[in-house]
Amino acid sequence: MKKIIANKEYTTLLRDKRFKLMGGLIAFLLLVALLGGFASYRSLKKERDLAQKEARETWLNQGEKNPHSAAHYGSFALRPKSEMSFFDFGVDSFTGTNVYLEAHRQNDPKFSAAQDSSSLIRFGEMTVAFVLQMLVPLLIIFLCFNSISQEKEDNTLKLMLSQGISMSLIAWGKIQGFSKALAWIIVPALLLTFILILIGTEGSLSADLLLRFALTLLAYAVYFFVFISLSVVISARAGSSRNALLSLLGIWVLACVILPKATTNIGASIFKAPSNFEFREAIHKDEENGIDGHNPSDKRFEALKKQVLAQYKVDSVEQLPVNFDAIAMQEGEKYSTMVYNKHFDRMENIYQNQNSVAAYSAILNPFMAVRNLSMGLAGSDYKTALAFQKYAEKYRYEMVETLNTHMRDFSKTGDWEKKADAGIYAKIPDFDFKNPSITSVLSQNWVALLALLIWVFMCIKMVSNLKNISLS
Repeated sequence: MKKIIANKEYTTLLRDKRFKLMGGLIAFLLLVALLGGFASYRSLKKERDLAQKEARETWLNQGEKNPHSAAHYGSFALRPKSEMSFFDFGVDSFTGTNVYLEAHRQNDPKFSAAQDSSSLIRFGEMTVAFVLQMLVPLLIIFLCFNSISQEKEDNTLKLMLSQGISMSLIAWGKIQGFSKALAWIIVPALLLTFILILIGTEGSLSADLLLRFALTLLAYAVYFFVFISLSVVISARAGSSRNALLSLLGIWVLACVILPKATTNIGASIFKAPSNFEFREAIHKDEENGIDGHNPSDKRFEALKKQVLAQYKVDSVEQLPVNFDAIAMQEGEKYSTMVYNKHFDRMENIYQNQNSVAAYSAILNPFMAVRNLSMGLAGSDYKTALAFQKYAEKYRYEMVETLNTHMRDFSKTGDWEKKADAGIYAKIPDFDFKNPSITSVLSQNWVALLALLIWVFMCIKMVSNLKNISLS
């Protein structure tokens, strides 16, 4: 009987003008979002790959110079585009993509797409994820709101129940039929997504990328199941189709529009972050208390000099077999890095606490669960951007350390004019950032995974308990 009900609902829905009109519109938006997103992805990927290559060539060909001067000359690190970022832009448009790497200073990633866009970008971008998260649930609501309430109004539900068919069986049949019809809109878009991923990777799909795509499909399948089940349950319990529609639209507005913004604002209010001016002033204040490699009157500098002289058993820096200036520079680099890491870690904790408010709201809101999981799997979430920033800082520190060490060993104290061979620059490896592993993504988004499981269980329970409902 469930199969008969599902086929009847599926056939009826395919003939429904609402389904043809709204489904066609959603399919068109998915196509536009896919093609537009992929074109933007390829363009940005090409530009960043080219810019990173040029930055590397500039670094290698800068010519002979003092190693520490080369450290100040610096280089650039660009965040590569994730293979699935065209599916879900996430926070990519709001986070910087370019970091300048130089001695004594950690720079923030710069040049986000939002800087060159109007304020309308805050309302969202037309991506596949946006359509699937915001518009498909709305389509489900308009298709399913009268799935059972209309049966009650037409008195056909009593007839069905009198044949010995349980209410939960009817509901499961309708859920199956609606899911089958919805697949005609969603599946082609997802197949095209897979084809575009193949094109973007030139057919070299990794196991990690395949698993990311499969988990993304599963997450959205659960999300749509939740909305279809809720729509059918509310339609069964509502007094009329009109009441069912109003209730479902209220849920959609609350879940997809109000709660995401509200939880973000609550997190920002509870865990307040300092302004950029306050942040930089705190760093400057701490830096002044440390080694200033260019200032011999610094007490820490003097303490370091005594330590090095005692280590080499000499009376003056001129007698040292190594360059004391380079040693001082590296010690200064260690201290400034410690200062920067201290303040950046503090900021990271504040932002993590802010985001945790929205993350835990996924228990009450499936939209937040699928949004966070989708961004994480696409490699376009905040944590991936943070991983890039940390990797860039690690690369910067190792670059400066290599140059300072070379200066320490190949020249003497005070010999700032001596230049290193250009071959030293090749000892610095290429910048090669990789997105966090799938294991890391899942562990970071365990709340979203748990929330989706809870919602599946709740929906199954609600549908199975559809027994004592009013038939009028």
